[in-house]
Parts: sequence; C-alpha cells; structure tokens
Amino acid sequence: MNLQEYCPKKLFTPEKVVKKISNGSRVFIGTGCGEPQKLIEAMVTNPSIQDIVVYQMLSSTLAKYVDSKDFLNRFNLKLFIVSVAMRQAAFEGKIDYIPVYLSQIPEIFKSREIGLDVALIQVSPPDRFGFCSLGISVDITLAGMQAAEVVIAQVNQNMPRTWGDSLVHVDEIDYLVMHNEPLVESLPKAKDPAIAERIGHYINQLVDDGATIQVGFGHLPNEVVRYLDNKKDLGLHTQVITDGLLPLFEKKVINNRHKSYLPGRVVASLCMGSHKLYDYVNNNPMFYFRSSEFVNDPNVIARNDNFISISSALEVDLTGQICTDSQGYLFYSGIGDQVDFIRGSSMSKGGFSIIVIPSTAEDGKVSRIVPHLSEGAGVATTRGDIDIVVTEYGIAELRRKSIYQRVIELAQIAHPKFRQELIDEAKKRRYIFSDQMTPSSQDLLFLDDYQYTKMLPMGKHLEFRPLLPSDEFESRNFFYSLQEDTIYYRFFNKRKVFSREMLQKQWASVDYRRNMSIIGLRQIGRRKQIIAIGSYAEAEENAAEVAFLVKEDLHGLGIGSYLLEILEGIARKNGYNRFVATVLAENRKMIRVFQKRYPNSKVIRTGGGEVDVIMDFPPLPQDNAEPNK
Repeated sequence: MNLQEYCPKKLFTPEKVVKKISNGSRVFIGTGCGEPQKLIEAMVTNPSIQDIVVYQMLSSTLAKYVDSKDFLNRFNLKLFIVSVAMRQAAFEGKIDYIPVYLSQIPEIFKSREIGLDVALIQVSPPDRFGFCSLGISVDITLAGMQAAEVVIAQVNQNMPRTWGDSLVHVDEIDYLVMHNEPLVESLPKAKDPAIAERIGHYINQLVDDGATIQVGFGHLPNEVVRYLDNKKDLGLHTQVITDGLLPLFEKKVINNRHKSYLPGRVVASLCMGSHKLYDYVNNNPMFYFRSSEFVNDPNVIARNDNFISISSALEVDLTGQICTDSQGYLFYSGIGDQVDFIRGSSMSKGGFSIIVIPSTAEDGKVSRIVPHLSEGAGVATTRGDIDIVVTEYGIAELRRKSIYQRVIELAQIAHPKFRQELIDEAKKRRYIFSDQMTPSSQDLLFLDDYQYTKMLPMGKHLEFRPLLPSDEFESRNFFYSLQEDTIYYRFFNKRKVFSREMLQKQWASVDYRRNMSIIGLRQIGRRKQIIAIGSYAEAEENAAEVAFLVKEDLHGLGIGSYLLEILEGIARKNGYNRFVATVLAENRKMIRVFQKRYPNSKVIRTGGGEVDVIMDFPPLPQDNAEPNK
C-alpha cells in the first residue's frame, strides 16, 4: 500500500507528530527491542512537552536520557519490568516500578485501570491490504495501542512481519512516521560460561524428548538452553524468544511436532536478540505471536502436556521462597512472567517448573541459597509454587516436600563452602533436628557419571544413581516396605525400627569412593520410589564388602545382578579388584545372584549359619563393558 496515496494526512515527521502529545498525557511505549526509538527521541528532545507519565515494559532508549538535566522534571517513568539498561536508574530512585504479572497487564489497560492517552509504537510497512505488523513486540503493545486515545506509529522497514495477532491496519493508527533505523538488539553477556555449562548439564537431564518448554527472561536461562541441543521434538511456548534458542530452531530440535496445544507452532509474545534472530522470525509461519494475556495465561499454558518452565532467580531461601525482582530494597528486574508460567506448568499434565540459579554471587563471596531472603527482598514465587531448583552443584526437588526435606535438598546443591553454615542456621530456626548431619562438602559433579537406566520386561524403566542426603526420607519408606524375611536375610536379625540416626549415618558414611551406595528408583506418578539399594564398603586392601536389597515384587527381574554390575564398575575405578560378602547360608537367592555374576566365586562356610563369598572381578573385555547409561 502506498501511504502517500491512501492516507497522506496521517503522515508526519517525528518532530511534528510529537506535538500531538499534550502536557500531562499518559503515554504508552512499545516494548523492548520493538520500541520506536525515533519517536522516543523526538518526544524527549522537545522541551515543550511537559509532565508526561510513561508506561513501558523493558525500556531501552529512555536509558539514554534518564540522567539528563530536567528529564525527571518532565517525565515520570513507570516500568513493569526494570531492564538492565534501567537498573542503575532504579537503584537511584529515578523510575517507578509496577509489580504485576504480565498476563494481567492487557486487562489493566482495557479496563482503564491504567488510562492511556497516547501510544507510541513501531510497525512494519503495510501490505497491499493496509495491514502493518507489530513484529517482534506484540506482548502488551497490542493492548496498549488498543486502549490509547491516540496511536502514533513509526513505520520501519526493518521491523519483521510476524504471524499471529500482530496485524494492525493503518486505519487503526492516527499518525504515521516513516523512519527506518536498525532495531534495538539485546544480547545478554555470558557471566560465567563454566557455571552455565554445569547448570545446562542438569537441565539436559530434566528435559525429556517431546517436552514443551518455556525460557524466562535473563542471561542464565538464555545460556543454558543451548545444552538441550541433543534433544528431539521439543515444543516452545514462551513469553520471549532469544538468541539462545536460535541453534535449537536451526537444528530442528524445536520443531513443535508433539505439542498438545497448537502443534507445529512456536507460541510467543515478543522477540529480543540479534538481527539474525529477527530475520529468522520474519514472515516465518512457525512463529505464532500473541498478546501476553494469552501467552502467559496459566490456563492456556496448561493445555500443553509435559510443559517445563525454565526461569531464574536472585535468591532462594531454605524453605523454597524465590526472589526475582529486587536485591534487598533495590528493584532489580520484575515479577514478569515467572509466576504465570510456574502455575501453568503445575497444571500441565506431566509438567513442572525449574528455577536456575548460580550457587553464589559477588565473585563467590555470598551464597544465593540463604537461610532467609534479604531484608526488603520481595517474594515473587511462594514456597508452595516451587518444584525444582538447579545450581551448578545439582538438582533440588522441592515439590510437595516438607521444610526439613527442602533444607537438605537445597543445602546439598549450595556451594560446598556454605553448606555447614546453612545447616547451622536451619537448626537455629528449628527447620531441622539439632543432630542433623551436614551434606558432604565435596563437589559431586563426578557422580553424574554414575547414572544408569534399566528397562524392565513390562516396558517400564528404572533409574539408578548414588544415594544422596536428600534420599533419607524415601529410604526410610523403602526399608519399612520390606517383608520381615527380606530384612532378616540382609541384617541377620528381625530389625523393626529404621531410625533417623541410622539412615543419616548410612548416607553420611558414603564418600562415593571407598564407600558407595547406589539406589534404584521407579516413577510412581510424580514421585520416584526407591525399590533397591546396593552398597559396598572397603573391607581390606583391594577388596570391598558388598550387599544389596530389592523390593520383593521386583525379584527375578535381574535388578540385583544389575546393581552388582554397577557397583563393580565403580569399585574398579577406585582400585578394588574383588567383592566379599557375608550371607546367611539359607539365603540361596542371594548366593545364586553372586554366583551368576561371578561363576568362579568361592563360598566358604564360617559357622553360625553364615557363609563368606569371595568374588574376584573377571578381566575386562577389550571394549570395556559398563552398564547402560
């Protein structure tokens, strides 16, 4: 469409069009990388424009002027999220922050709870039918434009045309400014690639093929998603598309094939990144841009089965409370989309949420896992909403768990130098018992090499991994679920009580080298149930004593033999070349498992109804056999 022919009276220069903004106006500005830079510049540099209230999410261009003389006398900035560019201004009290969920902002505009006089937006040139596109900024921009009395649009040929609810007809726009300029780019700087890599390693373990994911604002979620590049058939339903996702699009890792809601489409609200990313979404029908009231609606999110929300935090306390928008009394970012997506994921069939957070801040001087949130820090996500927290030291599963269990889970993934302090503080607050032992101060990343999977004949699979302090409660349930004869054969007595002290000592004695315990788990709904425990402990030089237990309903499925295979592989790595075991002579099943794995084992009667079994490890084959991962 030729605008000069169709609506010449709507065409203005930037300098003339901003004169349409009356003093005292409430002005909405389009979001982030889609903001109309030239219109903002013209408005700010016109000294006759006074007493303006500006509403915006993720402001960038205004950061150039906020420190200028008389700016704060003329403009009152109210931001829904404090962007990186505006952070210092927020610390200095130069802007006002509105804490609100992004899903609610469009309705706030529509209901006139926040009245808008003028909207400054940026659009693509119109097609032959007169439809422009909001491009990479639909989010709250569509609602802000529709609610404003006057709409002024900068028409920029560099703005991509996007599919979805991004179309705006020129008849809906009051004034048009033709001005081409590069779009704002947003490329978060990697702060610590090593930490991002380790967190990405754990995220990879949590995200299954075919899941639909959301990636929150911030540099860390943007960095860790690259470690999903070996996944298959992921879907994406997210507020913001960033460059971290671009390799997953290009490799067809994200293809939306198995999404249960709007399959084949990436559902998003805005795009913030590089020009390469903007070119990728331009006129690409895979991307379906909708307003934040749709994209962030928990009920809409929940229509995606197996939905996984990935977002970040500034602090998490030992009870699971999350702070995202402030450092103490200083507003740092915003509530944003986190709560919307966390609640949507909790309602999704098979869905859950992940909070990613480095274990420390200020160059390792302070822990981000804290006994209590900093004074003044806001609780963005409550302890009742949280599912999983991931640091570079591991995964803490908090969903539906008690405060006692949460303390152990979170202390376990804190930086090793802060673990004792966190346990001590938890004791002072009566979160845990006074005799609670502290998780190991080791960096246990190497334990990820000891993750195994066994497929059962009925098609179910079991997971095997090292015992951790957080398994104390579930191991209690395991022991109490066993039959009396099983207990007798393992402990040589009819033990009735498995005390907390005993269970603590069990995991506390595990150093993962001279002393190792491996647990087997099966999925029961959203819970993982321990169904087997196998252990070895150093008995003498080059030899370790071995024992295992398997739930009775899973006997005969090769689980005991599989545990022996796993434990042997770990024992070999730690310098052992044989297992020994003391078994009741009547426990023929156990002896047969040992003999099946070690045909050349020696069974020696010792008297008292017991036998010793000595099992030398066989030579390793050339290709080095190890259990399936």
